Formats: sequence, structure tokens, C-alpha cells
Amino acid sequence: MAPTSTPQTPFGRVLTAMVTPFTADGALDLDGAQRLAAHLVDAGNDGLVVNGTTGESPTTSDAEKAQLVRAVVEAVGDRAFVVAGAGTNDTHHSLELARAAQAAGAHGLLAVTPYYSKPPQEGLFRHFSAIADATDLPVMLYDIPGRSGVPINTETMVRLAEHPRIVANKDAKGDLGRASWAIARSGLAWYSGDDMLNLPLLSVGAVGFVSVVGHVVTPELRALLEAHVTGDVTKAKEIHQKLLPVFTGMFRTQGVITTKAALSLQGLPGGPLRLPLVDLSPEETDQLKVDLAAGGVSL
Repeated sequence: MAPTSTPQTPFGRVLTAMVTPFTADGALDLDGAQRLAAHLVDAGNDGLVVNGTTGESPTTSDAEKAQLVRAVVEAVGDRAFVVAGAGTNDTHHSLELARAAQAAGAHGLLAVTPYYSKPPQEGLFRHFSAIADATDLPVMLYDIPGRSGVPINTETMVRLAEHPRIVANKDAKGDLGRASWAIARSGLAWYSGDDMLNLPLLSVGAVGFVSVVGHVVTPELRALLEAHVTGDVTKAKEIHQKLLPVFTGMFRTQGVITTKAALSLQGLPGGPLRLPLVDLSPEETDQLKVDLAAGGVSL
């Protein structure tokens, strides 16, 4: 059974978008996934997102996705929310993934904006509504126009929020003005999906984070959040500024690449990447070490 949720924080406050560990030969590493999940929850995560972009979902099979959800739920599902990525640019396929995630024990679904197809807003509305209708699980939308090609407009957010199971949004739009309006008008629980904007999004109404850098700085993210919630804006700003080198360094190239490199440096499960993603070069690894050290991360 998952931790208790509230309408304000349906998936907790601090979640990490977890990588999918692979073995040296590129197979799914379920033991490594369970060990990494336990490490992240021990570090202070309320929840984990699996089978998202950071989980290399474009290159894992449907069967692997279900196996991963089942393994992570088994490892930490009694003390953290396990949210499964189920969004694709094929609505029918997304419904299959949503049902498989529920069968595997997921506590919620993450549904990304359909990518490449560039559907109109009505298409987005019907796509997300169909996913929400497919299971009994609460749904977090994922608005990331830099990857998908289209934003979820505020009017569409307001319409989607009327669905009883569409309860949250992961915001990687990078537009604080539009976020402000959407938070105010939709009432959705808002999660920052852009680590550099974690603190700014809190200031306009976000309730938490779905983080990539949470792989290495979860305690600091939780401290930042708690400082903001308790009104200590000076401390929140200081933590934000301390983490700037980490925010920058972890996204000098594609985030999965740097995250798996950082995990390797810390002796944690991650393993290789699946093409078309490739490992950091030695020079890029050296730069990552500098960035993490500057942000106070021990390696």
C-alpha cells in the first residue's frame, strides 16, 4: 500500500524520475533497480517515477516496463509512491501501458504530451482523457513542449482538471507566467519538472518536484522545499544557489547520460545506456565531477 496522499500533494512532494538500470550486456537489471529505488527513498524521496524519459522508456519493451514497475513496487511501494510512465504518441498503446502499470502495482500514471505527431489541443484533451478513463489510478500530466513539440494550453489544463483522476501536472514548459495562470485556474497539483526552476515554481504555487538531480541531491531538495514551506525564503534561496552547479552540470548533455555517469561515480546501480544514447566522454566525465563537487556532492 502506498503512503497516504492528499489532494494538495497526491504523489508526495519530492520525487525522482528514476533511471532504468541495465546489466553490462544491456539487459534489464531488476536487482539494481530495487537497490537504487531503496537508496533513493532512504535519501528522502516520497515517490519515484519509473519508465519516464529518464528511465529510457523509448528503448525499453512493454514487458520490461511492467517488470520494472513490479520490482520497484516490491522494493519500496509500502513507503513511497511509484508512478509509472504510460504516455506515448499512440493513444491505444498508452492505454495498454496504463493498464499494464496498474496490474503491476503502480500507484499512479505519468502521461506525457504525445510527441512528434503535434496534435491539436482537442487531440490532447481526448488523449489524456482516454488514459485517465483506462484505469482507476490518478494521473499526472507531463507538459514538456521542448520534447513533444506542442504545449498543453491553459484552457486544456482547465478542461482536463475536471476529470476526477487527472490530479497533477509535471511542468517542464519553462514559462512561469503560463504556469501561474494554469495553477490558479486548474487547481491541479503542480510539480516542477525542470530542476533549475524548482524554487521559482514553488513561489508561484508548485507543491513539489519530479527531479532528475534527485539521484544525487535529494536531501538538499527536501531541505529547499521545507525551507520554502516554512517561510524561510533566505535559506531556500541559499540552497538553490548552492545547487546551481549541479543543475547546470547534470544537463550539459542529455540528462540520462549524466545521471548514469554520476551514479557510476558513486558506486550505485545504473549501468550502460541503450542506443541512441551514449556514455559521457572522459572529458565530459571530468567536467561532471567538477560540477558535482562545486555543488557539494561527494563522489
